[in-house]
Amino acid sequence: MIKVMNIISDTNIGGAGKVLINYLKYCDRENFEVSVLLPRCSLLKAPLEELGTRVFEADGIADRSFDRSAIRELKQRIREEKPDIVHTHGSLSGRIAARQCGCRVIYTRHSAFPVKGYLKHGPGRWLNKWVNHHYADRIIAVSPAAAKNLTDAGVNPSLIDTMMNGVDPVQRATPEECAALRKHYGIPDGCFTVGILARIEDYKGHTDILDAIQLIRDSGREIRLIIAGTGSYEDAVRQHCSALGLDKIVCFPGFIRDVAPVLSILDLQLNASWGTETSSLSVLEGFSMALPAVVSDYGGNPCLVEEGINGFLFPARDPGALADRIIRLMDDPALLEKMGTEALRIYRERFTGEAFARRIDAIYRKVLAEKK
Repeated sequence: MIKVMNIISDTNIGGAGKVLINYLKYCDRENFEVSVLLPRCSLLKAPLEELGTRVFEADGIADRSFDRSAIRELKQRIREEKPDIVHTHGSLSGRIAARQCGCRVIYTRHSAFPVKGYLKHGPGRWLNKWVNHHYADRIIAVSPAAAKNLTDAGVNPSLIDTMMNGVDPVQRATPEECAALRKHYGIPDGCFTVGILARIEDYKGHTDILDAIQLIRDSGREIRLIIAGTGSYEDAVRQHCSALGLDKIVCFPGFIRDVAPVLSILDLQLNASWGTETSSLSVLEGFSMALPAVVSDYGGNPCLVEEGINGFLFPARDPGALADRIIRLMDDPALLEKMGTEALRIYRERFTGEAFARRIDAIYRKVLAEKK
């Protein structure tokens, strides 16, 4: 039995946490014993334990990659559990602790963002390369955009395995459940409804979406928008919504653990990221229930959406272009339905949770087979 300990620093259930949950649903438990070490009181604890996963808690790692004081506690837990592999998700402290304990180390890069200048040249680039090479046997990039982030900052491509995320299929809600939820959100029957399910941060482009909705409303079309999630930029987004006079057609339900009901009442899913994006799990979950998407051309989005096939791409930070693509699908129900069919096909071919788990298991075997 191969023992794998995952270390994740998230206190909320974000993209990395969802990736880990999806993996644990489909991993090869006959050959891998997988545990997770996370911050104390993390919201991830309950869903991980529901999957029968052994969960450990630690101090000093909450929502931070590096904390020198946490390394000692992490080393103690690693020595007690004696894992063959430590797989970290954003925790440099975990990588350092694992390497000092003599474990094989895997690191997953879940994000893609503009690489800062000091990482592209000179000492910063050299130091970043040394840290990544010294404290990881392999690095998993969850999209080509994430892999490019790493190589732009000096990491050797030979250290990186690029693989797209996979998700559990989402079961569409019944017509009765959809009708009840539309009534709850004040959405009239038959009204075209779009939504974004993401952390509410500035780089996620929520204000660009609101600007696009205003343009659509000003064109005389009836539309509703659901913004699901929470984050540090929520107050600013709400204020922008009010300033545009969109309060009556925009709904903020907050964080939603069960996304199926909300996705079920959408006609189209949106993603307007301009600062970090690799492979949006909510977009993939929408694909699993035949929901097409209109997404920005930033980061890993073009790896998910094939232009004109399962959705549309638009130039990031361009609300007008976003509005134009939404309007095209509002005015062409046949095209919208065709894109939904293609979205489901592409999901089944490329983005299932089972396929993703098999790829991760293969990386574990590869790392153990390589000479230290």
